[in-house]
Amino acid sequence: MAGALDGLTIIEIAGLGPAPFAGMMLADHGARVIRVERAAGGGGLEKDVLARSREFVRIDLKSAAGVAALRELARGADGLIEGFRPGVMERLGVGPEVLIADNPRLVYGRMTGWGQDGPYAPLAGHDINYIALAGNLHGYGRAGDKPTPPINAVGDFGGGGMMMAFGMLAGILSARRTGRGQVIDCAMVDGAALLAAMTWSFRAQGSWRDERGVNLLDGGAACYDSYETADGHFVSIGSLEPQFFALLKGKTGLADDADFAANMDPRLWPAQREKLTALFRGRTRAQWCALMEGTDICFAPVLSMADAPGHPHNAARGTFIEADGVLQPAPAPRFSLTPAAPPRMAGGASEG
Repeated sequence: MAGALDGLTIIEIAGLGPAPFAGMMLADHGARVIRVERAAGGGGLEKDVLARSREFVRIDLKSAAGVAALRELARGADGLIEGFRPGVMERLGVGPEVLIADNPRLVYGRMTGWGQDGPYAPLAGHDINYIALAGNLHGYGRAGDKPTPPINAVGDFGGGGMMMAFGMLAGILSARRTGRGQVIDCAMVDGAALLAAMTWSFRAQGSWRDERGVNLLDGGAACYDSYETADGHFVSIGSLEPQFFALLKGKTGLADDADFAANMDPRLWPAQREKLTALFRGRTRAQWCALMEGTDICFAPVLSMADAPGHPHNAARGTFIEADGVLQPAPAPRFSLTPAAPPRMAGGASEG
């Protein structure tokens, strides 16, 4: 199983978070990804899911021999990904001007939080800061409470690594058509802002209040929320459309309740939430699953990382797999003609 990206060669300069995630996505689908590790240090890669399915080489980029070794690697590559602050690669002597001069078709991916320019460009930051500046973090959390970061999924991985993987493939397609490589400036603040495109549409249409926890999809609507069950677990419902909301009312015995006459009327949401909260606490999660799974209510149990792999749907699809004893998400998306090979965990790095 060669994978959809068989034939691509990507150089990945070792780093943290979003750049390795991009490298993982490309490697998952068949690209040859050569990860350049520091000449000394590192380790712990055997259980690092983001480092799976790579080749590894150790290169000292602070030495002339190391610079020469990286330049030689890049001459035969389709792309390179790095995640340093702006100017670091140039100071090492392996910036885009140098490497694209060596290989005019090279796509040079630059993964940063703030981008290659702008007042914040030289500053340190983390996911929480990038999504804060992009306008995303303001909307995450309950009404009347402080913003709650969604771990580091939105900035690092959605707006960062996944955007970089897309940018690299788009750049490589362009280079194959034109013969010219280019620099990809992938900033997490830009990517996080882009992920909120639909919310910006709602705002322009006047259907979104710029507040936390008062809107249809942010926990404001009672029919789109999570609820605690009798055994201390949670379930989720997303009964937005009329036919789905009707099913929810039927299964919960609320079909004739005047407070549930409509699910898009914010005036009814507090009463609906109060009644649904009490109702869901009356049965265990398993009991609610028995009642609601297999229907179009738009229902799912809220599963922990420990529980998710064993759920019948995830098990049937192989959403989670084990590689070298490490449980992890399987490659996605799925290709009918060129399926991804099973991932392999990282081994040792050779000397460059």
